[in-house]
Amino acid sequence: MAFLSSTLDRVKPSPTIAVTTKANELKAAGRDVIGLGAGEPDFDTPQNIKDAAIAAINAGKTKYTAVDGIIELKKAICDKLKRENGLEYSTAQITVGTGGKQTLYNALMATLNAGDEVIIPAPYWVSYPDMVLLAGGEPVFVEGPMQTGYKITAEQLEAAITPKTKWFIFNSPSNPTGAGYSRDELKALTDVLMRHPHVWVMTDDMYEHLAFDGFEFCTPAEVEPGLYDRTLTCNGVSKAYAMTGWRIGYAAGPVALIKAMGKIQSQSTSNPCSISQWAAVEALNGPQDYIHESRAAFQRRRDLVVGMLNQAEGVKCPTPEGAFYVYPNIAGCIGKTSAGGVKITDDEVFATALLEETGVAVVFGAAFGLSPNFRVSYATSDAALTEACTRIQSFCKGLK
Repeated sequence: MAFLSSTLDRVKPSPTIAVTTKANELKAAGRDVIGLGAGEPDFDTPQNIKDAAIAAINAGKTKYTAVDGIIELKKAICDKLKRENGLEYSTAQITVGTGGKQTLYNALMATLNAGDEVIIPAPYWVSYPDMVLLAGGEPVFVEGPMQTGYKITAEQLEAAITPKTKWFIFNSPSNPTGAGYSRDELKALTDVLMRHPHVWVMTDDMYEHLAFDGFEFCTPAEVEPGLYDRTLTCNGVSKAYAMTGWRIGYAAGPVALIKAMGKIQSQSTSNPCSISQWAAVEALNGPQDYIHESRAAFQRRRDLVVGMLNQAEGVKCPTPEGAFYVYPNIAGCIGKTSAGGVKITDDEVFATALLEETGVAVVFGAAFGLSPNFRVSYATSDAALTEACTRIQSFCKGLK
């Protein structure tokens, strides 16, 4: 349609949202569908957080706030970053957005010029490259294969940096793989970045609290203080506190960048929901028991899913360090034909046939930049996961 902006030709709709929408449509049509596409905790938001929101409503805290967040929430974020990450920030260095996605988008819109390059390790969260493209930049992908635990090396990062590189986007534990970088692995990457002072770091720490088997989370500015002045540390309450629908994300960084991000937000959404902001204050300042309880449940589910998927013919599923995803490889399934007569030529065909023939919805690996794989979100009940993995085993066994 000629009326629409040509910028839209550069991007695609979110594949994860598309899969979830398709699964919901099939459910509405009466199909027995198990959705493993959405990256959303199935637990309810903790009661103390809901109570804080209700109290805010009753207190009339329902008006506009400062564009990029109330001072009480900014202070809570500063306290959190000092307490948990050893990072000192002032409230002038904090911005609050309508979800973590908006803070990332604001930063890219505020900094990228035509031709600027952004290094993105693959597999990547589906929105990173499209946000870069919308902002006029060019995504540069560095592949972390299954053989290296879906992580990139310092040598790969070094080779990808050019004079045009503006950002390096870092996500650990990762969506879609759950891969987490150890302190030593991250230090190797930050050593490279210290040699290239024109490259900034955007670190997406959304899955910080979902780390298993004693894995120690760390963030770039914590590991290498020399990067502090060119790091944007991004996080939010969605995954840690089961607050996806509340839409609160935040970022900490240099004052000039934070002000520029606020300018973008002032002309787009203005302030995040006032009620959600007060709920987020309670999430960060209140009891943290929920985090430990949910982490234990997710680790149990991870072990269940990894064990069952590795019993499926043609599937190899590494054990991730965190988040609530696994990213199994299906090289052993490519070229075969399903019981429904579908030739499995790639992971998108695999995922489509799996949904249509078994009612299990997963996201195909090409959406995340590494094939042949698919992503499973195990943020659902043990019973649903067991049934879904049983169906996947049957589907793979039926491939000839």
